Amino acid sequence: MSSESTFLKYHKMPLLFMALSSVLYLSFAYDLVRTDITKLILLYIALFAFAFQLKKIAGFNFSILALSAILFRFLFINAIPNLSQDFYRFIWDGRMIFEGFNPYLYTPDSFINNGQFPVHEAQELYNGMGSLSSGHFTNYPPLNQLCFFIAALFGGKSIMSAAIVMRLIIISADIGTLYFGKKLLERLRLPSSRIWWYILNPFIIIELTGNLHFEGVMVFFLVWSLYLLHKGYFKWAAVVLACSISVKLIPLMFLPVFFWWFLSKSNTVKGGLLNLIIFYSIVGATILALFLPFFSMEFINNYSKTVGLWFGNFEFNASIYYLAREIGYAITGYNEIAIIGKILPVISLICILSFSFFRKNKELTTLTSSLVLAFGIYLFLSTTVHPWYIATLLVLSLFTNYRFPLIWSVVIILSYLAYSNSSNSENLWIIALEYIIVFSAFIWEVFLKKKIKI
Repeated sequence: MSSESTFLKYHKMPLLFMALSSVLYLSFAYDLVRTDITKLILLYIALFAFAFQLKKIAGFNFSILALSAILFRFLFINAIPNLSQDFYRFIWDGRMIFEGFNPYLYTPDSFINNGQFPVHEAQELYNGMGSLSSGHFTNYPPLNQLCFFIAALFGGKSIMSAAIVMRLIIISADIGTLYFGKKLLERLRLPSSRIWWYILNPFIIIELTGNLHFEGVMVFFLVWSLYLLHKGYFKWAAVVLACSISVKLIPLMFLPVFFWWFLSKSNTVKGGLLNLIIFYSIVGATILALFLPFFSMEFINNYSKTVGLWFGNFEFNASIYYLAREIGYAITGYNEIAIIGKILPVISLICILSFSFFRKNKELTTLTSSLVLAFGIYLFLSTTVHPWYIATLLVLSLFTNYRFPLIWSVVIILSYLAYSNSSNSENLWIIALEYIIVFSAFIWEVFLKKKIKI
């Protein structure tokens, strides 16, 4: 019997689910519009069912699962994202840098409304990104901008080519997350098979590779940093963590949680504090160095205002905020987002500091558990929770016993039901269903379920 026949004989079922999943991913990538909610949800649920079966049947066969993960991502290679239009702004920013402009100093509106077209296909990109993006300054940090510039450099004058370049960057980052995530799980003596709940997760494949969200690149640097930290290379871990922050700002909020880690790794409190200060200094210096090419006082003003907008002006797929908003309506008759949007981040900060200083994060499993809880609470209190925000929570949960982020990655698809109507208005009953499921899992795991020590 030939080796090919032997391979097929012993891998028939995994190959079957690979083939079925491939068909569904192709349908998702090339034959779906986001307003077709029924098809969207059916495809999504079926892909999760097939992913579960594939992982279960393939077991510990690393080659089969890795091949599946890479194949599914490359099926999207020529697809234009169909659930998000953010990539048009990514291409705009990259081409602005390519043309010698500082993307932080101009809004697309400032050019198009004056009849100016600073980049190739400016009108097409402007129309694609929508009014919300075109009317504001960019909020993407410098390493993210570097990815956009690489897309402009190698993508030529084609929107599709630029999308392909960005997709290849994100796929490469996911392969890096597979590599370092598996090694970190092994170092922690946790089942390395947990990594597949991230790498084979249809939510991750669709939102990151499919819709071109760079959380995947941020996650890669974050996991790599945790791996280096566990190996004792804390200075290099600081540099890599700064790279993660320079893709997306989210990991900034994790910095206080490292307090007890450094104090526990030194023979003296003074030595631990010194290493912590060195760690923070390297993170800060690296971030400043990466922002330096774009630096100006106008940049600081524009960037701080743009980041602030996300806390005080925008609202989507929120949970606790929506409850607070309804209470505010009942009392004042107005949407109190300006007030509530300032209070909730303060509560988030208090929670993060509590996990940092009152929970002794001396082991990486305890540290990542604190990160999951802190970031989970942050998302629960946020005014805006786009689906791709969950990627960070999901990857961190792999190093803990918490599984509510995995459940959230399944039900997050409900947030897309907002696009089932022309006004893109949310059905609060649907949002309530999503969060009832997520909060139930969270409360069960955190407060009710008997803790199992890792």
